[in-house]
Amino acid sequence: MSQHAMKLVVIVIESVLTDSLIGDLKRLGATGYTVTEARGEGSRGRRVGEIPGDNQRVEVVTDAEIAEAMLQMLADQYFPNYAVAAWISDVVVVRAGKYVPGSVGQGISSRSGAQSGR
Repeated sequence: MSQHAMKLVVIVIESVLTDSLIGDLKRLGATGYTVTEARGEGSRGRRVGEIPGDNQRVEVVTDAEIAEAMLQMLADQYFPNYAVAAWISDVVVVRAGKYVPGSVGQGISSRSGAQSGR
């Protein structure tokens, strides 16, 4: 089975901003995403609300170029005004074509650092 090195972009954001964020991520090249409820404590202390789902965790698997563009967009448009946390992690996926615009359904060669054929 062929494996491919990709990036996982994780964003924790106020739920009221999720739809706007997803539109921005898609414009930058996200081919899909996962959204789950998130809660926790950070540098600003614990956020406590009366309505469940005050924060959302948005996850996107993509290539390094799009991941960097996503973080830059967050830095420019979201960080100055909202409680947002974001990070990028290295991941290894199969069926890499699902995660890169214009290559859905097509094979992509392994990225550097990926292992293939386990």
